[in-house]
Amino acid sequence: MATVQLLSSFISPPIPSSPSSSTNQLPPFFAFTHNYLCAVLLLLPPLAYLTYKDYHSFLSLGPGGTPYNFYGYCIITSLRLLALRNPRVPGSVPEGLKHNGYLPKSGITKRDASRPMVTGIAPHRQMNQRPTREIFNLLSSSLQNLADNYPRRLRIATSCFEKHCPGLFSKKQVNKTCNGEIVHAHPSDGSMHMTLHPADAKIVIEAGWGERHPLARGGWCRRFVPIGFVMIYAPRTEEEVGLIMDIVKAGIGWVSGETLDESEAGLYPKEMETNDDLNRCDSGRCYANANSTVKDCESDVVQNVANAVMGVA
Repeated sequence: MATVQLLSSFISPPIPSSPSSSTNQLPPFFAFTHNYLCAVLLLLPPLAYLTYKDYHSFLSLGPGGTPYNFYGYCIITSLRLLALRNPRVPGSVPEGLKHNGYLPKSGITKRDASRPMVTGIAPHRQMNQRPTREIFNLLSSSLQNLADNYPRRLRIATSCFEKHCPGLFSKKQVNKTCNGEIVHAHPSDGSMHMTLHPADAKIVIEAGWGERHPLARGGWCRRFVPIGFVMIYAPRTEEEVGLIMDIVKAGIGWVSGETLDESEAGLYPKEMETNDDLNRCDSGRCYANANSTVKDCESDVVQNVANAVMGVA
């Protein structure tokens, strides 16, 4: 028996005992930190690449309502958390506003094409189905003619939302927008942003002529854009320009509280406007005075977005 045990010890020598495995392990906190740092280092290169691509996509849309730099990109990236998931679904119309829009109750002619591709928040742009230069010039001149024909009610000034293109403003403001702005058109893509009665916005969206701005969800987001703030797709023909001008007139009715009286068109000479009138902001940060400049009166959108992001931080 002793001989058998001796032989087995040579065949299968005992394995020397190793130190306890616990003595070789890092404490739990340091083990977690080590694993976390490794994961971060592995994710940094693809994350940096995706951020680089996304930032350049933001810049490719051109200047808009937010700073045209990395700071503006960070603001918009934060606001994506609030953006509407499907802006092509009309918002609900408050009960008291269901029967008093400014477009015909029967609706408007449906757009005879698929919806264009739209991207961004601010800038918010139409990426295809863009108009020719002639059609956009017709749209721009039509907006200018409205201001010229109704000088006591309307004016053209730099957009309070965009700050990079002209906008049509109402001098009387019943339903608040940015300094009374009704509509502005984007030279880069031919699309427009417009403030409409909620019932009219629903008609326009259902007819395929536009969609809600990603932040036009009401509530807390009213500090950025009105709830009836919509993108109107770029017109492609003279007939479409005419239909869109009917939508613009509905926007005039909503912002000013009064429909346009066509019998007044051209009755009054165009009034000379001072820089004080053009530079005054409804936000209260700027006041009309002889020392006002355009730089003194930044877009409410830019200021509100920045203030909101800093407040959250």
